[in-house]
Amino acid sequence: MAAYSKYLTVRHSAIAGATAAACALLCLLNKRRAAAQHGKRSGKQALQNNEQKEGKKERAMVDRVFIARICRILKIMVPKTLCKETGYLLLIAVMLVVRTYCDIWMIQNGTVIESAIIGRSRKDFKKYLFNFIAAMPAISLVNNFLKYGLNELKLCFRVRLTKYLYEEYLKGYTYYKMGNLDNRIANPDQLLTQDVEKFCNSVVDLYSNLSKPFLDIVLYIFKLTSAIGAQGPASMMAYLIVSGFFLTRLRRPIGKMTIVEQKYEGEYRYVNSRLITNSEEIAFYNGNLREKQTIHKTFRKLVEHLHNFILFRFSMGFIDTIIAKYLATVVGYLVVSRPFLNLSDPRHLNSTHAELLEDYYQSGRMLLRMSQALGRIVLAGREMTRLAGFTARITELMQVLKDLNSGKYQRTMVSQEKDADRNQALPLIPGSGEIINTDNLIKFDHVPLVTPNGDVLIQDLNFEVQSGANVLICGPNGCGKSSLFRVLGELWPLFGGRLTKPVRGKLFYVPQRPYMTLGTLRDQVIYPDTLEDQRKKGISDQVLKEYLDNVQLGPILEREGGWDSVQDWMDVLSGGEKQRMAMARLFYHKPQFAILDECTSAVSVDVEGYIYSHCRKVGITLFTVSHRKSLWKHHDFYLHMDGRGNYEFKKITEDTVEFGS
Repeated sequence: MAAYSKYLTVRHSAIAGATAAACALLCLLNKRRAAAQHGKRSGKQALQNNEQKEGKKERAMVDRVFIARICRILKIMVPKTLCKETGYLLLIAVMLVVRTYCDIWMIQNGTVIESAIIGRSRKDFKKYLFNFIAAMPAISLVNNFLKYGLNELKLCFRVRLTKYLYEEYLKGYTYYKMGNLDNRIANPDQLLTQDVEKFCNSVVDLYSNLSKPFLDIVLYIFKLTSAIGAQGPASMMAYLIVSGFFLTRLRRPIGKMTIVEQKYEGEYRYVNSRLITNSEEIAFYNGNLREKQTIHKTFRKLVEHLHNFILFRFSMGFIDTIIAKYLATVVGYLVVSRPFLNLSDPRHLNSTHAELLEDYYQSGRMLLRMSQALGRIVLAGREMTRLAGFTARITELMQVLKDLNSGKYQRTMVSQEKDADRNQALPLIPGSGEIINTDNLIKFDHVPLVTPNGDVLIQDLNFEVQSGANVLICGPNGCGKSSLFRVLGELWPLFGGRLTKPVRGKLFYVPQRPYMTLGTLRDQVIYPDTLEDQRKKGISDQVLKEYLDNVQLGPILEREGGWDSVQDWMDVLSGGEKQRMAMARLFYHKPQFAILDECTSAVSVDVEGYIYSHCRKVGITLFTVSHRKSLWKHHDFYLHMDGRGNYEFKKITEDTVEFGS
């Protein structure tokens, strides 16, 4: 054993350690390359499909585009000069300055304490140690004020940005259009929640991680220039610039990988939310194994990307640590040693050993702090590249919201070759039709019924309905019944012609599966109004009780504990009760026209008949989709679609052949 110990010198150990680290790094890089090639082979088709679906993606690099994007978002988060956010920015800046001066004072005071220990001066030791003890509360207060300012600024930025995005997202029908008309953003919930939080945290952390080192460098340069000359700090700055450019070039893939990571996180979250939303249907189909396969596939794709990301960050961390930390320390040693190792330096010609030691400690620690500050700036470039990825995603969301609110959307359109036999003269342009708002009239004047992706259901739709004339709409599945209502409700764009209709508030839609909101029993009847809106309309709770009685839901008021009872109404109410609740909601709003989409399928025939009679009595004109023959007597016209692009709109007479069961 002793024979081998002579080889285990520091030098040989360092060589062995470096060799082992290099081998480990090469193995990991080869593993990463092999995994990437495997991913390319196995997911090549999926990648091509994603590229075709998503189109050209935003780039994510630290460049002029990134600066322009971050400035645009900062104007939202800091809207004016005098605001709460500006106050926290100033608080953080002041605390950073004070903390830097505290660091300098602690270096000087600590050097004097060590000199007193070495010089065996009890008096000086007690004096400066007491100074340090007395300063501890103030230094601790500064550090915690800094943390407080950073956390509050993160929260303020998140509040500002979230409010702005939700103002745009919930303007009109934008939230619907993003998921149903536009296919640029697949998971807006991921962007509006997690990505916004990560972006705000990253911005504030970057502000702190850049401001403090820059301030440290300025102050330490000033102090060191008077101590060891200007050449030392200049050498450190030159090293910062060179290493910064080099590492920034190597870190470019981080921004793109961050975008892909958040995209896969959103997809994984989406498949889990689908399982919760459709749990009953999946359970009836015994689809748990199929859903597990889908979730595992999505999760595996995320894990593979995260694994590659970890390997990349490992390799970058290896280079970062050497360049930004250890080599910076080497440069610091070279700089601080020059005036001490140069025996002819005039600064130390007549210095004693104690003076040399004190000067070295003070200058060396300042230079060490400066080199650490330089390293933090270099490493902050890594966070800046990651921030570029979040910035690209937030900017893309803002652009899509802006486009949708201005009536523009992007979607993969179906081929129009199959419609060539219809001799279509004009191309389909979303939003090219004209909408005229008029009371008590719905009129389709040469309106093509077209889905958002360009699939033509009916080439030329023409009919007119006055208030008081109920219309029954019938036809096979997929013929365009629901599409007609979406166009009428302005959810889908008009591809041509002229549509005359009342304003949105005078047109009400009642679906087959009514939506029950979060809130009280009263909220279910007056939705989307609030209690204040109900009071402004002058409608009392007694009138609401009459609406429930009209649909035979009066007992539910006592059963559930009154109007202010809060329940999970989607689960508490049965299917028929939810449909009748939706009809009570219709009576409350009293629109000019109402669209009833199979909304009485779980209601008995006698209750259904009373509901239709009451609607005619209060002056609500109905568009009804139903397959029940019993409803024909409550309507004046019928619109039949055959699913092949043809339709007929006729008055119901005694000779009319009734469809349905």
